[in-house]
Amino acid sequence: MSDEVNTDLLTKRLLYRQPARRWLEALPIGNGRLGGMIFGGILEDRIQLNEDSVYYGGPKDRNNPFAFKNLDRIRELLKEKEISEAESLIRTTMLGIPRYNTAYQPLGDLFIRSLDYKKEPESYLRELDLNLGIVRVIYKIDGVTYIREYFSSAVDDVLVIRLSADKPEMISSLLNIVRRPFDSGTRILPDNRLMLKDKCGDGVEFCLIVQAIAEESGRIETFADSILIDKADSVTILLASQTTFRYHDPQLICESRLVEASKKSYEELRMRHIEDYKSLFDRVELDLYPEDREEITSLSIKERLSRAREGKEDLYLIPLYFNYGRYLLISSSRPGSLPSNLQGIWNDNFTPPWDSIYTININLEMNYWPVEVCNLSECHKPLFDLIERIKENGQRTARVMYGCKGSVAHHNTNIWGDTAPFGRDPYIWTMGMAWLCLHLWEHYRFTLDKEFLTKTGYPLIKNAVDFFLDFLIEDENGNLVTGISQSPENRYRTQDGDTGMMCKAPSMDSLILHELFTAYIISSEILDIDEEYRKEVKKSLKKLPDPKIGSLGQLLEWEEEYEEVEPGHRHQSHLFGIYPGTSITPEDTPELAMAGRVSLENRIKNGGGSTGWSRAWMISLWARLKEGDLAYESLKKLLTDFTADNLFDLHPPIIFQIDGNFGAVAGIAEMLLQSHRDIIELLPALPTDWKDGYVRGLCARGGFEVDIGWKAGRITEAKIRSKNGGLCKIESRNPFTVICDGEKIILKNPGTYLYSFPTEEGKIYILDFQ
Repeated sequence: MSDEVNTDLLTKRLLYRQPARRWLEALPIGNGRLGGMIFGGILEDRIQLNEDSVYYGGPKDRNNPFAFKNLDRIRELLKEKEISEAESLIRTTMLGIPRYNTAYQPLGDLFIRSLDYKKEPESYLRELDLNLGIVRVIYKIDGVTYIREYFSSAVDDVLVIRLSADKPEMISSLLNIVRRPFDSGTRILPDNRLMLKDKCGDGVEFCLIVQAIAEESGRIETFADSILIDKADSVTILLASQTTFRYHDPQLICESRLVEASKKSYEELRMRHIEDYKSLFDRVELDLYPEDREEITSLSIKERLSRAREGKEDLYLIPLYFNYGRYLLISSSRPGSLPSNLQGIWNDNFTPPWDSIYTININLEMNYWPVEVCNLSECHKPLFDLIERIKENGQRTARVMYGCKGSVAHHNTNIWGDTAPFGRDPYIWTMGMAWLCLHLWEHYRFTLDKEFLTKTGYPLIKNAVDFFLDFLIEDENGNLVTGISQSPENRYRTQDGDTGMMCKAPSMDSLILHELFTAYIISSEILDIDEEYRKEVKKSLKKLPDPKIGSLGQLLEWEEEYEEVEPGHRHQSHLFGIYPGTSITPEDTPELAMAGRVSLENRIKNGGGSTGWSRAWMISLWARLKEGDLAYESLKKLLTDFTADNLFDLHPPIIFQIDGNFGAVAGIAEMLLQSHRDIIELLPALPTDWKDGYVRGLCARGGFEVDIGWKAGRITEAKIRSKNGGLCKIESRNPFTVICDGEKIILKNPGTYLYSFPTEEGKIYILDFQ
């Protein structure tokens, strides 16, 4: 077996030697919208199903009509540090009505019950092949090898299962669909189909249709609530689902999808899925070239995680986790789908934690941190579609709750773009729309897509800016502040011993607004529009409070130095300017960067990074601070303490939350490539243990695609593909030469360790560090 194949077995395959006994051992498949969790049982195989718009409840106007008339009073109470009274007034006048709204729910379960199961298998293998985007189960009984393959096809919009054996007439099974005790039951349709059609309370109506197709020999018939497969050589099972969120008649759409898919052979469906999936997955490659290959080649994922928890090194886990995160992103966010929620698209609970909604004070944004740098720009589209819906609702919230123009969103939203406050706590935080709009700006910075900026990015960014120019008030120092906010989910203690959540000016507010206003100013300059309004935004930008350093040398989280009730809190909101923001860097603001480091160390010392997503955020924070070994330490902590047996990220106690998976992918990329200062930095935070390696296809801002090879911790070669042309700037302490089309390119050296050269669209530039 070649080295490449051996490496793929360790970095692009999740291997198991037994069926899943619980949901967190099952393997996910998805096409962005339609997902499944594969258990791989022999006597009974469960495929737990999800469709991304199956939500209980529907759109509602939850804006509190008493908010605006009490806003000034609450701001005054916060200014006077009457925290308890302010929070009591917030509870009664500003929270959404009703306080909670919708929950993401399972679509149902498909069960495949084997009718020829006689005894325990002689061998068993269950795997997720990340190279192909296919789950496979292989087992042998009485000398017969049975193979099942599962995938969810984006190109044909159906979930596909293949049952086969290496001897004829060995497939005999019973299929049925189960949703919940109170569903309306399944109906038999022509062409060997079963349909489950129902409604989620007062929410969406959904339709799920399953069809079985035998090839060559075998009998298939429907009866009662099941499909019978009798003595078939092989069977293809097709599943289609839709809801009224997208279509007036979901059944009609499902039937149409199945008609088209059933015209194709299994081999054609499989090939079309693989080609579509690999067009995204194969854009990026990461290898770390460890030397302990033979010792772990035959180990299951569960065994490899156990070794890691014992402190044994498995560098192959790093590219595997990186590849798995990219697989999950491709599988849960595609053009036309909804954005990946707290659980991606995979949820087996009718009352899931936090309702599986979109939490936009970190979690939804973290889901999309990897998309641009990992060359999956198309996967950003569902988030942009949601921001459009948020804008419409946010304009009403801005007007009703705050008497302001523009658009605003609070800390949660849903598939309809709800913008009123969620929950029962006194939680008013108006930064949701502002933070989400920074993803529009990042998309432009990576792609330089001026049409996108003109039609989508700029109008939405301006809408968010409109709100804050109307909403911000001057404090006693002449700074512009929100006057009513919080540092997400964290609490402080005053000198009088009172504790509070709400305050007048947390650090994160001004850090987000600094990024938003800057994005607006540069966008308007690029498009050469709204010059007078741009001047107003520039004035407001200058009046935002600067980050402050406390008595311990730390970045302050609030407008003044309070005691932290929970110094190891999971959120690191005051470090936003380091990552994902860009306003605090070791190069340009060294004192603030050092203060950020002190804050991060204090968080960790007091038990911070205590959830998967929080620990994932730390990876990127350390990477931006150029601390590769500390970033790697957080990555290893994530793998050993917050990772399920199927590599899903965990939130204590044992709750799947996908943001940690995606945050870690972004963190790994950030260790290898940075461009947030509009300068490409190669291997800016390489851990000592990653001695040799190669990464291909990462993207840098400015429209560049980058490959990097290194040995003994030193770069040996890099390639820059210019997608748009323009000036390429690289920071490097090691000199290099640049070759394009066999000719040496003249480098300019405008600053210390800074090099630049012009590029042409579509050309490849080789950087030689020998």
